[in-house]
Amino acid sequence: MAHKKNKPGVNKETPKVDNLIVTEIVNVAHNRNRKDVGTLKTAIERAESVTVPNRYRLYDLYHDVVTIDGHLSGLLDKRTKSVTNKGLTFHDKSGKKVDELDTLINSPQFERFVEICMETLYWGTSAIEFIIGQDFRFEEIDRRHIRPETQEIATNMFDSNGISIENLPQVMMLGKKNDLGKLLQCSMYALYKRSGFGDFAQYVEIFGQPVRVVKYDAYDTETQKKLRQTLEESGSSLTIMIPKQAEFEMLDGKTSNGNGELQKSLIEVCNQEMSIAILGNSETTTSSNSSGYAQAAVHQSQQLEITQSDLRYICNILNSEQFLNVLASYGYNVLGGAFCFDEEIDLQKLKSRLDIDIQLANKVPIADDYWYETYGIPKPDNYDQLKQEQEEQEERRQAVLESIKQNGKENDKEEDKNERKEEKNATKKQSKLFDQLADFFGFAP
Repeated sequence: MAHKKNKPGVNKETPKVDNLIVTEIVNVAHNRNRKDVGTLKTAIERAESVTVPNRYRLYDLYHDVVTIDGHLSGLLDKRTKSVTNKGLTFHDKSGKKVDELDTLINSPQFERFVEICMETLYWGTSAIEFIIGQDFRFEEIDRRHIRPETQEIATNMFDSNGISIENLPQVMMLGKKNDLGKLLQCSMYALYKRSGFGDFAQYVEIFGQPVRVVKYDAYDTETQKKLRQTLEESGSSLTIMIPKQAEFEMLDGKTSNGNGELQKSLIEVCNQEMSIAILGNSETTTSSNSSGYAQAAVHQSQQLEITQSDLRYICNILNSEQFLNVLASYGYNVLGGAFCFDEEIDLQKLKSRLDIDIQLANKVPIADDYWYETYGIPKPDNYDQLKQEQEEQEERRQAVLESIKQNGKENDKEEDKNERKEEKNATKKQSKLFDQLADFFGFAP
């Protein structure tokens, strides 16, 4: 079916009610031709054009590097899984958790929706068309057909205009108008890295096995033929045949790059730059010779900051008016409520905070709700009853301690009285003994 290209000033197309936009799109395979930095520059210029911006070349290049580069693909997956693996719940107006939405949240379709939201950060834009019905379903729209500058979906990826989504609540477009995504920062390094791997493979192919040099008499053609036949039958190692009269010198580059470290260094640098662009650090995916525990802890803290930012970003999309209306159209009672991620507890930070809170509790009174909220302890439903029992138990304990203290004082008085009595008796005995000694020595001549 042919589609005419819209011209400026002409009314935009509107899809039929019973048709989906995705069914109107002309699908084209991704371009897998050889790409270099020049290709990237041309694609960026076309995507950033002020008059007729089009991202299909840039997104073809993104698709090429993401599906081939294992390190880059792993970085994107790691950042995405840091969000999708977090616990997500829905709470109503009163803040009470709605268990009925757990089935939806744990469904593959909902998880894929969250993944698409995260992919928007990498690609710059995404678009989804929700399918009207009883179950939560949607179709992904090829990003090469998305025109975020005009809020349109082009039926042909080469067109500059297309179907407007302004009056289509079932179509949700994500991303900023002029954002080309994080992959823009990574594409150049991925292309350089690909070239580095090619050079590395060529280096291994040439110098990975011994070179055989055969010399023969330039005038002995019969010997030359026999040597050539022997070398062809003896394997595929590099062979060089030269006349004895010729001078031959082979410069293999081993003086400055004897073990291929030059190519490996280029690949490692490209990987580090991509790690920093996606995760904000490089130590949480690879280790360096200078890395240690303190450095790794700092990098881990930086990545946690990015994860927290991603969680807020996802919550903003899930709690947007358009998405909540979409869920309401499927029969879910979500109006007035909100999605929120379960707060994870950092035990190391919590331990340090506990030490400070204990010291503060000795100085100033702290409400019980603070302990429940800060340390994630569920507050019991019969809290008032348990609190009263705890206070009564504390009163009984204090009474017992006071009784023990009073008994201790009485015992101390009795012991002091007995000690004084014993001292008095001892004094009398000493005085009597002295008198007896005095009487005895008084009769001595």
